[in-house]
Amino acid sequence: MEKQATRDAYGKALVELGRKYGDVVVLDADLSKSTKTADFAKVFPDRFINAGVAEQNMMGMAAGLAASGKVPFASSFAIFATGRAFEIVRNSLAYANLNVKICATHAGLTVGEDGGSHQSVEDLAIMRCVPNITVVAPADGVSTRQAVAAVYHHPGPVYLRLGRPAVPVIYDESLSFRIGRGIVLRAGKDATLIGCGIMVAKCLEAADRLRAEGIDVSVVDMHTIKPIDRDLIARKAHETGAILTVEEHSVLGGLGGAVCEVVCEQFPVPVMRMGINDQFGQSGTPDDLLEYYGLSVAMIMANTRILLSKK
Repeated sequence: MEKQATRDAYGKALVELGRKYGDVVVLDADLSKSTKTADFAKVFPDRFINAGVAEQNMMGMAAGLAASGKVPFASSFAIFATGRAFEIVRNSLAYANLNVKICATHAGLTVGEDGGSHQSVEDLAIMRCVPNITVVAPADGVSTRQAVAAVYHHPGPVYLRLGRPAVPVIYDESLSFRIGRGIVLRAGKDATLIGCGIMVAKCLEAADRLRAEGIDVSVVDMHTIKPIDRDLIARKAHETGAILTVEEHSVLGGLGGAVCEVVCEQFPVPVMRMGINDQFGQSGTPDDLLEYYGLSVAMIMANTRILLSKK
């Protein structure tokens, strides 16, 4: 299966965007080779700013550029974009509702050997609770490229969550990516798997293997965490009567929490949340870490069976 890192797709999408729109400006905090904003810098050096190891300043600069009519894309690792720069993001960007696109790479456990200090497992929760910020976590390279274009046209601040390793490409160019609208990738009647980011591919694999056991599950790519697709969640709760959420993020405050809020309010059914259970990450290979924290295809299958017993 073809693979591509979402950060690689982001770098290429920025160049495409820059060719179409002269108001696109890209900022980075001295990590452009890793975040792939270096691709943009090579083609448009006059529209690229390296803020240095100064994430708070970078966000402040982005705020000023947005207030001046530019569309800034500010990039760093997720742990720095949402952690170190939080006050500026909250008060200078979100509070003022400025048109800044925060595109953070190296999110989640799959940062790998960099360890727990660099593995942001709280970023979706942090950004989701800040007013005015839209939160998006695409699943593969194709959806990332379309997400970058959608983010450009979407008014106001956006947090785009991207990863480090190459992941399976699950979409083709027929995809029509819309912020705030989840995508049903598999139809099923027994339960619904709702994933985001790199876990969507694992949900698809689990669904295929469960089908061989006679278990028919639906799979949803909930790429937009905020505003979440409430109608789709309620419909799937009604159709299948059970939901399993899967995310490379803490079970607290991310995709699972957002889905539970909708289900509780609109159509209560059994829900299980798969993610990191109130822990920090640690150093290891991406595959080993996902296995250690219970985010494997086998665990998705096992939890689906448990979930079905609760219907």
